[in-house]
Amino acid sequence: MITAGIDCGAKNTKTIIMKDGTIIGRASAPTGFDQREAVKASLTAALEDAKLDREQLDHIGGTGSGAMSIEEADIKVNDIKSIAASAAYFFRGAHTAADVGAEKTRAVKFDENGSVEDFAVNEKCAAGAGAFIEAMSRALETKLEELGPLALTSEKSIPMNAQCAIFAESEVVGLIHARTPKKDISRAIHDAMAGRIASLIRRIGVNPDVVIMGGVAYNPGFIEALKRELHVDRVCIPEKPEFGAATGAAIVAAQHGR
Repeated sequence: MITAGIDCGAKNTKTIIMKDGTIIGRASAPTGFDQREAVKASLTAALEDAKLDREQLDHIGGTGSGAMSIEEADIKVNDIKSIAASAAYFFRGAHTAADVGAEKTRAVKFDENGSVEDFAVNEKCAAGAGAFIEAMSRALETKLEELGPLALTSEKSIPMNAQCAIFAESEVVGLIHARTPKKDISRAIHDAMAGRIASLIRRIGVNPDVVIMGGVAYNPGFIEALKRELHVDRVCIPEKPEFGAATGAAIVAAQHGR
C-alpha cells in the first residue's frame, strides 16, 4: 500500500510518501498565505522524490494546524494521533513524545502500538515554541543556526523569568546592556524554552526514552537544555524530525485503508 501524509503547519507544509511502511519520498514547502498551494507544492515535490504519480497513491492523510486546507486528504488525522503514531514507528520502546512546532508544542504519551494515552498542548504563548528561538536570535543579532552551538559553550546558568516571548526579548536586551556574554544569554534562552517544554512533558509523565520532533530538534543548545531539565541522558530524535507529524499521518492513512 502506498500512502501520503501531509502536515500543513504554521511555517512549512511537509509531505511524506510511504510504501508498505517504508518512507520512499519526502518534501517541504513554505506554507505562506495560501495553504492550499503549499499543500499542492509539497505533495507534488514528494511524489517526484518518490518517483510516483498521484494516481498511485492509495490514501492520503492530512494533519496539522492547516489540515482543513488539505483537500487532497481522504482522512484527516488529529495532530496528537499523528505524533504518537510517528514516535512509535521510529522508536518502538518509547512512550513519550513532544513535537515542537513554530507556534505550539504538543506532548503525547502513547502505548507500544502508538495509541494515545494522554497529551498536553502549549499553544497560548510562543515562549514554548520555535518562534521563541527565532525572536531571540534577532534580539541577539545572531544567526539562528549559530544560537544553539553558542549555548553549548556556556557554563553559566542565568535564570530568565519572563513568561512571555515579548517580555523575554526585553529581558535579553537588559542582559545585553549589562554586558552579559552572548554565550550565557543564549544558554539562558534555551534553558527558558526547555523549562516550559519539560513542564509540559512532565504533565503526562516522563519515560526513559523521550522522542523530540519538529525543526527545533536540530538545535543542539535546546536538546542539551531539555536533557538537563528532564534529568535524562538522551532524547530520541528521528531522521528529518520536522517530518514527524507527516509520517504519522501517512501511517494512520495506511491503517485506515486496510
